[in-house]
Amino acid sequence: MTEQDENERVGVGDEARHTVSDPASLKALAHPLRLKILRRLGTSGPATATTLAAVLDENTGTLSYHLRQLERAGFIEDDPDRSANGRERWWRGVRGLDVRRPPQAELTAAERAVLGELDRLRMEEDLELARRYALEHPEAEGWMRGSRGLLHLTREELAEFHDAYLELLHRFARGRKEATPGTRPIALRWFGVPVDAEE
Repeated sequence: MTEQDENERVGVGDEARHTVSDPASLKALAHPLRLKILRRLGTSGPATATTLAAVLDENTGTLSYHLRQLERAGFIEDDPDRSANGRERWWRGVRGLDVRRPPQAELTAAERAVLGELDRLRMEEDLELARRYALEHPEAEGWMRGSRGLLHLTREELAEFHDAYLELLHRFARGRKEATPGTRPIALRWFGVPVDAEE
């Protein structure tokens, strides 16, 4: 892995991992409501458009449109166990997705702009998580952990470190159905950034 430096796991588990890195699919993620939908499905499990609309304070028509966009891009799918028994369609996150950033050299200017918007939306979420960590960490009774470090790495070693992190994620990953009592959905973030002036 070289410039594929962005990773997001969607419904990971023991299933075979499927990499998504095409700009058309990633474009579907560059919307705040769609990210909220994926987060809700990931933390609370399958839901209908009506249920999601109520929780996310949106109308059902708007939710249905965004659900179709996420389905078309391959991020969510019909839950056949639930949809078969009722009139409403139930949605779930596609298991085992490994979402990667395409190499910059392969992107058009428009695609770079879309990924820039996705980065901005993710950064807003990351800043909120960092704020919560700073304010709530002492009272979290072990539910919040963090670490910072400074390493001197080559570009190849940074890629190797990133791959090892992804393997560690996969080792601990399990879906909601496989979760044991006492588990909670935990957001994990990792990035490596040069801190000197050189590019």
